[in-house]
Amino acid sequence: MSTAFDSRHKPNSALVADCVHCGFCLPACPTYLLWGRETDSPRGRIALIKGGLEGDTDLTTSFGRHIDTCLGCMSCVSACPSGVQYDRLLEATRPQVERKIDRSLADRLFRRLIFTLFPHPDRLRIVATKLWGYQQLGMQRLARATGILGLLPKRLRAMEAVLPPVSLRGAWSDTPYRVPAVGERRRRVGLLLGCVQRVFFDEVNRATIRVLTAEGCEVVIPPSQGCCGALMLHAGEDRDAADAARRFIDAFENEAAEVDTIVINAAGCGSTLKEYGHLLRDDPRYADRAQALASKCRDISELLAELEPRAPRHPVPLSVAYHDACHLQHAQGVSAEPRRVLETIPELDVKEVPEAGICCGSAGIYNLVEPDTATELGDRKAGYIHSTGANAVASSNPGCLLQIASRLDVAGTPLPTYHLIELVDASIRGESLPR
Repeated sequence: MSTAFDSRHKPNSALVADCVHCGFCLPACPTYLLWGRETDSPRGRIALIKGGLEGDTDLTTSFGRHIDTCLGCMSCVSACPSGVQYDRLLEATRPQVERKIDRSLADRLFRRLIFTLFPHPDRLRIVATKLWGYQQLGMQRLARATGILGLLPKRLRAMEAVLPPVSLRGAWSDTPYRVPAVGERRRRVGLLLGCVQRVFFDEVNRATIRVLTAEGCEVVIPPSQGCCGALMLHAGEDRDAADAARRFIDAFENEAAEVDTIVINAAGCGSTLKEYGHLLRDDPRYADRAQALASKCRDISELLAELEPRAPRHPVPLSVAYHDACHLQHAQGVSAEPRRVLETIPELDVKEVPEAGICCGSAGIYNLVEPDTATELGDRKAGYIHSTGANAVASSNPGCLLQIASRLDVAGTPLPTYHLIELVDASIRGESLPR
C-alpha cells in the first residue's frame, strides 16, 4: 500500500483503527475548543494520519500545521472512552513531519536556537548571566515600558514575556552528590535536576531535596546527568531525544545505580522518563536498561503520597489555586496525589480551577513557537484562576508556572506562583510565604 510516511516508526494503523470517532475528545481538546475545526481536533488529526498511511493524504505544509498546532497535552487521552493511544500516534507523526516537511528559514532557525540552548545547562547559565544584567540594570522595565519589545519578532517577544526573575546564585549553584536522610533512612532516591529547572528554578530543586531528606529519604544527585530529552521528544526530534536518553541512563547507572526511585519535579520530564522503554525499544544495548530506569521514575507528589508524613507540618495560611500540569494529569495519569500532598499542610486552602483539564498554553516549547494560540489559552486559564479568588497559584511544572504568571501579569491580576514542593517545604520549615 502506498503511504506518505517513511518506514522509520511510522504511525501504527492498528492504533488509528481504535478511534471510533465518537467525539468525546472534542470538548477536551484546546485547539478545537478555540477554533471549532474538525481538522484541529484529535479525531480530525487521526483522520489525517489515516489518510497518510493509506496514501490518500500527502505530508504537506497544511498537514504539518495541523500537527504543529496540537499542544500534545493528552487531554484527549484522558477523555477517550475507547482508550485510543493518541499520544503514541502523535509521537510517531511529529518526527515524520520534521523529516518530510520543509519549514521556513525563520522557523528552522528559531527551533534550532531553542534546541541549541535549552537542553544545555552550561549554555543556559551564560545566557542567564546576561539576562540577570538585563533585569538588574533596569533594562527589562525600560523595554517593557517603552514598547520597544514590539520591534522584536513575535516568537522572541513570547520568550521574553515568560522570563522569570533570574538569580545568579541559583543559576550557577552546585548540588552535592549525596544528601543524607534526616533520621532513619526510609528510601534512597535519585533526583532529576532538569535543564531549565536547575538554572532558573534552583530553589525548587533545593526545596525538593529538603523535603525528601526531612521525610527520611537519602538523595543521590548524579553530577553528570544532562537533559532527559523531553523537549526534543515532544517536538518530533526523536533521534536527539534518544541520544539524550542514552546519556541520561549512563549517568544514573554509573552514579546512582542503587536508588529505589528516581524523583522528578517537572511534569514534562517525568512523562518522557516513564516512556524511555518505548523510546529506545529498538536499541538492543539500551532497551532493557531504559525500561528498568523508567520503572523507577515517580513524580515527587507520587512518592510523597506513598510515604506517611514524618516531618511535622506547620500552618501555611494561604489560598492557592492548584493547576494540573497536562503532562502530569493526562500523560502520567497523576492528579489525586498532588492534592493528597497539599492536604497534609495545615490551613492551606486549595481551590479547584474551572476547566482544569484544559492546557494553559505552555506545553513544552509550544508557547514559544505558537505564541498566539498559547496566549489565548493562557489568558483563558488566567481568567479561571482569578475567578477562584485564590491569592496564589501552585502547580508541578515550571513551564506552566511561567506561562500562568506571565498571563496574570498582563491581565493586571498578578499572583505569586509556587511549585507544589515549595509549599510543602515552607510547611515543614515553618516559613511564611508572600501572598
